Amino acid sequence: MTAPLAPAPPPRENPIAAWMRDLKVAMIFFTRVPVLYEGALGLDALTRAWRAVPLVGAVIGAVGAGAFALADLARLPAGLAALLAVAATALLTGALHEDGLSDFVDGCGGGRDRERRLEIMRDSRIGAYGVLALIFSVALRAGAILAIAAPYQVLLALIAAHALSRAAMPLAILGLEPARGDGLGAQAGRPRAVVVALTLGLAAILALGLLGPWRGLLAMAAATLAATAIAAVARRLVGGYTGDVLGAVQQAAEIAALLALAAQGSWHE
Repeated sequence: MTAPLAPAPPPRENPIAAWMRDLKVAMIFFTRVPVLYEGALGLDALTRAWRAVPLVGAVIGAVGAGAFALADLARLPAGLAALLAVAATALLTGALHEDGLSDFVDGCGGGRDRERRLEIMRDSRIGAYGVLALIFSVALRAGAILAIAAPYQVLLALIAAHALSRAAMPLAILGLEPARGDGLGAQAGRPRAVVVALTLGLAAILALGLLGPWRGLLAMAAATLAATAIAAVARRLVGGYTGDVLGAVQQAAEIAALLALAAQGSWHE
């Protein structure tokens, strides 16, 4: 009597096909771009797709730079061109991260204890703290773009800043515990360390390749420090991460990277 044959292992997925699937998942979760996706799409699909978020950030940054370039060609004032660049990125994402920032700041500023802060963050209404956070977020990003000025340099800066800021989100997840068990942040799952490493590596390649060693490292350091600061505040005040915390991490990292690049003056000096 012969032993039964063991079932054949499932075929390995083509790496390119796997990356394309993860890119589609990340685009669906983090933009308003219509994407054709076959099969069921649960929150757990994002667990591995985090590695593709720097590419999504690069697309968003390129769209913002395109809006800036078109406004520049139309001879609009540079300040308006910078505001249109920020508006284009917010439109493409449905202001997802801006909403998270405003909710997070509202909760931290208006709540006296952890439970009340989380309750405020879940409330769809926006308070004075949240309004001020959005004003400063838009103003700081537009001001940094205005300081960078040259359309080609704006393109490189926005792609790098958006890629780095998206990579900061899974890093925050890895370093924090879920603040609540029923939120979208917790349901999306915690990415493995190797996925986070891939995400950070891809963002670093984009930043260093586009900006050069010095400016790339400077933008990376600024984004990391800003994201770490938000994560530390979230750990202390709400006990971990939520979707709103991740939005605040992204916004802070993007702002910090752009400000660091704007502080360097002309890239041709």
